Amino acid sequence: MTERPETTSRFPELGFYGLPGHTRTPRDVLKQVQDAEELGIGNVMLSERPDYKEIGAICGACAAVTESIHIGTSATNQNTRHPVVTASLGSTLSALSNGRFALGLAKGINLRWRAWGVPIATYEREREFVELVRRMWRGETIVGHDGALGEYGALGLAPYVDEDIPILYVGFGPKSLRHAGKIYDGAHLHTFMSDQALSNAIAQYREGEAEAGKPAGHGKIWSVFATVCDEGEEAYLKKIVARLATYLQVPGYGDTLVEINGWDKEVLARFRSHDAVTSVKGAIDSVASTAQIAEVSKLIPEEWRPAAVGDAKTCARRWVDQFEAGADGIIIHASTPKEFAPVLSEYEKIRPAHLFEGRTNRPGGHTR
Repeated sequence: MTERPETTSRFPELGFYGLPGHTRTPRDVLKQVQDAEELGIGNVMLSERPDYKEIGAICGACAAVTESIHIGTSATNQNTRHPVVTASLGSTLSALSNGRFALGLAKGINLRWRAWGVPIATYEREREFVELVRRMWRGETIVGHDGALGEYGALGLAPYVDEDIPILYVGFGPKSLRHAGKIYDGAHLHTFMSDQALSNAIAQYREGEAEAGKPAGHGKIWSVFATVCDEGEEAYLKKIVARLATYLQVPGYGDTLVEINGWDKEVLARFRSHDAVTSVKGAIDSVASTAQIAEVSKLIPEEWRPAAVGDAKTCARRWVDQFEAGADGIIIHASTPKEFAPVLSEYEKIRPAHLFEGRTNRPGGHTR
């Protein structure tokens, strides 16, 4: 295995979402990730959208301007790249960042995959993909593969490639989390999960780990937690309401979020059929005006908005709640490092430091 030192920041248990939500200015992430590193944040997680958020380009840019923060995809998809291309992306980013890269994979949305004409991710495809990528990172060449992913004459990078890169699952469905516990090195959950839903999800992942015979707590489980500190109504609408509304718009995706939280499905149905939602021609967090989001807000109950909102002390207390519910780490969503810096100051005063002794920035377990 290529030996690279593991980095440890002041807060290895904290990560943040770079470029949260929609963006047309991806260069913003360069300042965000440098600010986070200066604050002592251990991880940056980066999502992918097919406009200005191509994941390899953004991760490479983050690696080039930082030294200690770990950089992960949260997420890209197994079915949008050839296995060799994804394996090469991982090995390149790991070497470029001096071992600070983690690959986060999500199943994605079936409607999109049908539109794009790519295979829909299944549990067997997922398991096979993870296994093949790990083997290629060990320098193996796989000859004559014939399985759920298809037939390949030969898959491999080079015999001198030797990387130990964590692969994390990104999702929140109960069956998917049990499966993830068997094959992944950790998991990123989802924004707007209640504390009870978070605890349930962690238990489901741990069940999968146990079934696979892994050591208890092998993988790190990350709560993705929206944070809006001392900002006005417009910011709240855009960062909390619009983002949640966008998730609820998507068939299947929004339904699962409602189900795991125990919310009322009839409320979801009324939300989707209401003129305030149907009149928005696209994703609400991308194209809706503030006035439109304000109308949408009236359709979403307050209890559907679990997040850290308010002054810095209130938000810091909500961060600690996530650890008390069983999370190993928090991915701070919706706010930039500059915006959540006051919360970090309050969090440091009440931080359960004993939970993080000996912790490094690596966001998942080792594969070997």
